[in-house]
Amino acid sequence: MHVIDSHTGGEPTRVILDGGPDLGSGPLAERAHLLATKYRDAYRAIMLEPRGQVAMVAALLVEPVDPDCVTGVIYFDAAAVLGMCGHGTIGLAATLVHMGRIGPGTHKIETPAGVVTVEVHDANTVTVTNVESRQVLAQASVEVEGIGTVSGQVAYGGNWFFLVDPSPIPVATGNIRQLTDVTVATRRALHAAGIGGETGEPVDHVIFYGPSETPGVHSRNFVLCPDDAYDRSPCGTGSSARLACLAASGQLAAGEEIVQESVIGSSYRLSWRKGPNGGVIPSITGQAYVMAESRLLFAEGDPFRDGISL
Repeated sequence: MHVIDSHTGGEPTRVILDGGPDLGSGPLAERAHLLATKYRDAYRAIMLEPRGQVAMVAALLVEPVDPDCVTGVIYFDAAAVLGMCGHGTIGLAATLVHMGRIGPGTHKIETPAGVVTVEVHDANTVTVTNVESRQVLAQASVEVEGIGTVSGQVAYGGNWFFLVDPSPIPVATGNIRQLTDVTVATRRALHAAGIGGETGEPVDHVIFYGPSETPGVHSRNFVLCPDDAYDRSPCGTGSSARLACLAASGQLAAGEEIVQESVIGSSYRLSWRKGPNGGVIPSITGQAYVMAESRLLFAEGDPFRDGISL
């Protein structure tokens, strides 16, 4: 399996160029469902240790349905197949530049959540125009053991998010273990309470926000991903959900730009414009760097061929 690894703001992306499962040629949402159901063991083997690493997201290149798109892509981590991935799209664009498949300018990429646009500024800097994002619940509360009531907003940004501002725990690197435990418990409480999307979609990401010590930065976030790892980047789809909530509350005007910082200090530049269906069209600018190109081997007789699953 031929792969190229990159990172976006510290968050790794593994682009799968060939050797992935044959998912046919139907709509990308159908192919993503097939990957999630029929090929779960295969995608987990790519992501789990010792072959993969914590927090990595894979980008499986597939033929697009839309002929205007440079490629189709299905994103997944060790726990789930994703509708969309912001950091992964920035990493994918930088990888396609590295391969010579695209250059500076604007390009379309098809995802299971819809067609997104990338503007390549240079070999590392990319702006993603994401799918239309929306706030679903302006306020929802759950009881979390050891913390008490946790209140936040439910929003869609290509994945489903619960956004908590201010965080009940300071968003600092020294608190990553505690932040992880509390966001996992919060997501579990949301699922138990049935709090999620309009038609019952479960929340798969939880974000806690706090102030940043960096001048000119809007806030610092901690993002829990479906595999219970934290996002090293500020999270592209989470930033899209954040923009939808800030727009809905009148806290950020269309076209106004803010800087969102991650718990490790990497950042995205964010803005939005009105969407056709009442939501927002997010714009996320970040940087990605290619780290490695290799071939993954799946040797018969390897006791951890399918990854380490505890």
